[in-house]
Amino acid sequence: MRNGEEKTWGQRTELMVVFKYWKGYRVEKRLNMSLNELEVLCNHLYIGTDLSQRIQAEKVLLELIDSPDCLSKCQLLLEQGTTSYSQLLAATCLSKLVSRVTPLPIEQRIDIRNYILNYIASQPKLAPFVIQALVQVIAKITKLGWFEVQKDEFVFRDIIADVKKFLQGTVDHCVIGVIILSELTQEMNLVDYSRPSAKHRKIATSFRDTSLKDILVLACSLLKEVLAKPLNLQNEVQQNLVMQVLKLVLNCLNFDFIGSSADESADDLCTVQIPTTWRTIFLESETLDLFFDLYHALPPLLSQLALSCLVQFASARRSLFSSPERAKYLSNLIKGVKRILENPQGLAEPGNYHEFCRFLARLKTNYQLGELIMVKEYPEVIRLIANFTITSLQHWEFAPNSVHYLLTLWQRMVASVPFVKSTEPHLLDTYAPEITKAYITSRLESVSIVIRDGLEDPLDDTATVFQQLEQLCTVSRCEYEKTCALLVQLFDQSAQNYQKLIQSSARRSIDIAVQEGRLAWLVYLVGTVVGGRLTYTSTDEHDAMDGELSCRVFQLISLLDSRLPRCCNEKIELAILWFLDQFRKTYVGDQLQRTSKVYARMSEVLGITDDNHVLETFMTKIVTNLKYWGRCDSVIARTLQFLNDLSVGYILLKKLVKIEAVKFMLQNHTSEHFPFLGVSEGYNLGDLRCRTTFYTALTRLLMVDLGEDEDEFENFMLPLTVSFETVAQMFNNNFKQEETKRMLIGLARDLRGIAFALNTKTSYTMLFDWIYSAYLPILQKAIERWYQEPACTTPILKLMAELMQNRSQRLNFDVSSPNGILLFREASKMICTYGNQILSLGSLSKDRIYPMKLKGISICYSALKSALCGNYVSFGVFKLYGDNHFDNVLQAFVKMLLSVSHSDLLQYRKLSQSYYPLLECLTQDHMSFITNLEPQVLMYFLTSISEGLTALDTIVSSSCCTSLDYIVTYLFKHIAKEGKKSLRCREVSQDGQRLLHFMQQNPDVLQQMMSVLMNIIIFEDCRNQWSVSRPLLGLILLNEKYFSELRENLINSQPIGKREVLAQCFRSLMEGVEQNLLIKNRDRFTQNLSVFRRDMAEALRSDGNIEAGSLDMMS
Repeated sequence: MRNGEEKTWGQRTELMVVFKYWKGYRVEKRLNMSLNELEVLCNHLYIGTDLSQRIQAEKVLLELIDSPDCLSKCQLLLEQGTTSYSQLLAATCLSKLVSRVTPLPIEQRIDIRNYILNYIASQPKLAPFVIQALVQVIAKITKLGWFEVQKDEFVFRDIIADVKKFLQGTVDHCVIGVIILSELTQEMNLVDYSRPSAKHRKIATSFRDTSLKDILVLACSLLKEVLAKPLNLQNEVQQNLVMQVLKLVLNCLNFDFIGSSADESADDLCTVQIPTTWRTIFLESETLDLFFDLYHALPPLLSQLALSCLVQFASARRSLFSSPERAKYLSNLIKGVKRILENPQGLAEPGNYHEFCRFLARLKTNYQLGELIMVKEYPEVIRLIANFTITSLQHWEFAPNSVHYLLTLWQRMVASVPFVKSTEPHLLDTYAPEITKAYITSRLESVSIVIRDGLEDPLDDTATVFQQLEQLCTVSRCEYEKTCALLVQLFDQSAQNYQKLIQSSARRSIDIAVQEGRLAWLVYLVGTVVGGRLTYTSTDEHDAMDGELSCRVFQLISLLDSRLPRCCNEKIELAILWFLDQFRKTYVGDQLQRTSKVYARMSEVLGITDDNHVLETFMTKIVTNLKYWGRCDSVIARTLQFLNDLSVGYILLKKLVKIEAVKFMLQNHTSEHFPFLGVSEGYNLGDLRCRTTFYTALTRLLMVDLGEDEDEFENFMLPLTVSFETVAQMFNNNFKQEETKRMLIGLARDLRGIAFALNTKTSYTMLFDWIYSAYLPILQKAIERWYQEPACTTPILKLMAELMQNRSQRLNFDVSSPNGILLFREASKMICTYGNQILSLGSLSKDRIYPMKLKGISICYSALKSALCGNYVSFGVFKLYGDNHFDNVLQAFVKMLLSVSHSDLLQYRKLSQSYYPLLECLTQDHMSFITNLEPQVLMYFLTSISEGLTALDTIVSSSCCTSLDYIVTYLFKHIAKEGKKSLRCREVSQDGQRLLHFMQQNPDVLQQMMSVLMNIIIFEDCRNQWSVSRPLLGLILLNEKYFSELRENLINSQPIGKREVLAQCFRSLMEGVEQNLLIKNRDRFTQNLSVFRRDMAEALRSDGNIEAGSLDMMS
């Protein structure tokens, strides 16, 4: 492809030298494998079925990547390999080589890129996956070397010129050229979190500004050429070319133009931030026409891609256009929609149908209803869209995942009606009731088909059902009278049929199942329309309609509960719980009026006159479910969540405790009355989780009138007392392990729920007195005995962590009480026991390390952190009286920490979110412990802080900044006191001297962290600027010389014209800042830093003519 650059790697063996000292160690051993041996390994790796052979092949091939002959072996595989898998392995190895953090020499990367370009140009018929892998190597080299200069030229930016040579060749070469551009666009958009995000954004922004528009224009011109010629769609090569060009356009339009890195799950809510320089492309009506024409001309596989591009075109940001331009652009989009709906044949293909639904949803996401109404074709198009939606809902089994987008469109349209100022009719009052009716009737009709044909029931996918119902609730309230009348008619019909069937002796189970399925849907739908009530648009007539509908559901509840436990239907129960929750949110609560018209009809039929009666009905239903549905996890979990929601709010609690069903629960919470509290072998250990929710809600109810009544608390705890005594006896005798384990897990979950709800000192003290001496030792024994079983240890450790939480100052015991210290001693014993035992497990596999070890460690750290910052223990007392519990738990903390790798600390979110706040507490109040650590342990601590500074989780990065600030402040104060050698600070000086000596031995530790922080401030998206500023001042004052070097390096790396501006930024940063760490001085520095960051960003903003070294301060 390039003149004078046809050399092969075999002529450049001197370039292999760079691998001899890879990663700082000398590779003496060469992999003397023949081509045949390599190909056997490839087969084992890619198509082998023997797992052990594959693992061995992976191990050998990893060694190949690190070996000095890697490049020569790759060349051997590419040029002499007999299978496509050999070539794939070579491409994979090359991809890993060029992605190293320490890059290959620039000449070698140029040679590799040129070799691959020549290789694929000479062999265009390679397997598609091989071409894809080789093109990925080119894309990675191009991206990572985007700013690299040789002889005053950006040597890796001429890739588009290379591609144009491919486009002048055969169709196969054209396809390869388009794939290169497509892969490059994707690679430029891909965030590599192992590298500084600032570098990625700098490269992506430069690529966007210099190349992306040209690539899009080139792709559109290729598509115009395709349409201009007669299409031979039977030719697979031509079909592949069109597909690749459409993918290229889609990659261009999907580019992250402004660095938002939006979550892909939120894809369908976003606006595409098209650059202003692209306006001309979007203003040309030919652009939209091109893709609508392509949709109609191409076969389904390709027309789907054309629609995907149109989705992005419809999402172009509003500010790209002036008002007249936007109206014209929208008009062209609407014309295209009309054309598609008038010729709907292509929508029979699921892919096309799905993309078209997304296209419709984006129209309302990006344009206001008032703007849509003003389009000339609106009345006809809204009619067509309504008919399309109704047809789609009626064919519920076809592409069910696409319905979400259609309901999104109608939900947003209806929600916008109150805000439309246009005099033109929006026609939604005509079509929205039809949409609601179609949804209701289609779901009811689906029931018999699902049962008759044994299809997958849509009701089983509750997440999708809930999502659709929440969208439908807005649509259903439009012309609510029609919806209500329909639901009343259908509900009465189904309820009557159901009653006849259950009373008939000749009933068939399939007929009952159909009616139960219909009733389940109707209850869901009634809950939906009731939940859709809006205070500012609701009327008394609408509330009365809600009452009519709700009355029927409450009657159904009575009917179904009267037939328990003989007959039950899980789907109806889940639907009823949905309805009850929607009714609670709408008509029951602290702020809602008691005189609502919803109770008018309910009082006539059911005697329910206000929310007090409704609450009685709620609690009766909850007790019934807990009594009869103990074996059904989904019903129990939903019921308990409903109970938990009811128990939040003081006014509701005051009403609830007067209800007989609540009094019954408080006095009879045993497995005899509520089977789900049982521990029979039929239950999995994980099934016991819902007990925590149950006891949290129950204890909230208990707390309303508990006060200081210890007898009432003892009576409430009686079932747990009996269970604990049983466990104690089992421990003392030859016990049944499984039964004991189940009882303990259940008790730990129950007690955690109780402890969570006890938010006053008096009530918490009652629990402490109950559990401390009698039952904590049993939990200690369980940890010691079953440390290898997370199902057992996790609930117990979580209980201890909850007990250590000083929520609402509940642990601030009386001054004469030793309870705080006693509680900490027990926690210390448990953490030490668990820590010592868990370390005896040795090394664990990747899939077992978190559940078996790291999860327990994270809970221990969370408990210890709660104790250290709870302010209910005076830790100095332990040393004063020779008590080693505090020292022991700190040593256990260190041992557990050293068994965890730094990568695991950051990889597992719960672990990092418990470790780093704990470290913050230690550096704040226990620096004497930190300074007395062994050098290697202290280095581990500091390294973990350094790595955590760049974490994406702001909890972690902020804790790291705070911990570093405490360490730096301690060190700074020690150095300041060095001149004041008074007797009173001699001991403090010894601790400080140890830390100072360590820092003098390892000066790069703090310097590295200063570089990281400066890099974050200048180049990164700094989300916690205040936190970063606090340790940075101390680091600068302790390392002024190194700070000066950093400053000079950054300034000198910039063009001469910018250097004075940058120098002024740094001078302004330290302006007015004194040589101390007083609060006033810190605040001044923080203010300066904010200005510094803004000014530096402005100064560094350029046309991209910056060398790579200037893109961070870590080089």
